[in-house]
Amino acid sequence: MGSSMSVATTPKIYVAVVGVGLVGTELVEQLLSIPQQTSPFQLISLSSSSRTIFDPKNPIQPGANWKEQLAASSQKPNFQLLTEQLAALVASGQKVAIVDNTSSDDIAKLYPGWLENGISVVTPNKKAYSGERDLYEKIISASRASGARFLNESTVGAGLPVISTLKELVATGDRIVKIEGVFSGTMSYIFNNFSTGAADGPAFSSVVSVAREKGYTEPHPADDLNGFDVARKLTILTRTITSGSRTSTALPALQSFASVQTDSLIPKPLEGIPSGDEFVSRLPEFDAHFAKLRTEASAEGKVLRFVGVVDVAGGVVKAGLEKYSTSHAFATSLGGSDNIIMFHTERYGARPLIVQGAGAGAGVTAMGVLGDLFKLV
Repeated sequence: MGSSMSVATTPKIYVAVVGVGLVGTELVEQLLSIPQQTSPFQLISLSSSSRTIFDPKNPIQPGANWKEQLAASSQKPNFQLLTEQLAALVASGQKVAIVDNTSSDDIAKLYPGWLENGISVVTPNKKAYSGERDLYEKIISASRASGARFLNESTVGAGLPVISTLKELVATGDRIVKIEGVFSGTMSYIFNNFSTGAADGPAFSSVVSVAREKGYTEPHPADDLNGFDVARKLTILTRTITSGSRTSTALPALQSFASVQTDSLIPKPLEGIPSGDEFVSRLPEFDAHFAKLRTEASAEGKVLRFVGVVDVAGGVVKAGLEKYSTSHAFATSLGGSDNIIMFHTERYGARPLIVQGAGAGAGVTAMGVLGDLFKLV
């Protein structure tokens, strides 16, 4: 049976989307662009921070002005009600998925309840999978109890097949030795431009400033330079390994992303500055410190890269600035704000398995979310 036929005869999956910002909007557009005769999805609910629509009898159609529909709604988001409405669909025999495109802690806390009710959860939101261990364990047990799935490909590397690759390696019994990578598009851009192997180059503060102007950093660059984004992604990878492995590992049971050994790049005197503008204006005071690190790396024939490491064999999870040879893939392969992730495993022993490409942006993030929805078909 051809795949198009099998999709056409598969029961539809009812989809509710929470969060219609950049990624959410892109996801809705990608989902509605699937030819109707082959689409396995019915888009029945949208929720923004102020409005919601829910209509399983009249799913949103391709070409519909869904933004206008949502703006015209008088319904305020009510997640307890939405949970009950979706659970009723599950009880009537329908397949139902909810997509969380927010970065909200509060919505992340709803995942166990959704899963308990048989509603699959798909998200690029890192909060639930890198936050408190208790919430993560509730998600795992709720999924196991109901059979509903949680899928989070886009939490690491946007649309890049990082989580799915890791899950397959673990499920098929390969032994993960170490994962290392440049997991932050922001840090990638900064150090690809700051450290090329030469002893000199642009000032660190000027590279950060340009990255901010181009929209590569958060409005307050300290939110990138603190390394927390990388620590969250490492927590997700670590938990993916430990929850899926056939045998126990030496990896620490991380209480949250705050348990990751993370070297912040924020100079001590600039910690706690509330304004992004003030932070950027004062960063030049520390250019000499970063220039010295670059010169020392260059003298060794190396470049600086902000990397994350999950060392399964050594039982260490850490994020920080490391030096790599100018012939290493982290020095030669990266451009722009690319992510690159190396999987060193027993099967991929001599040469690591490498995943590389754009690790940020609405288009590729939404693609990773839609790809996860297709896994439910």
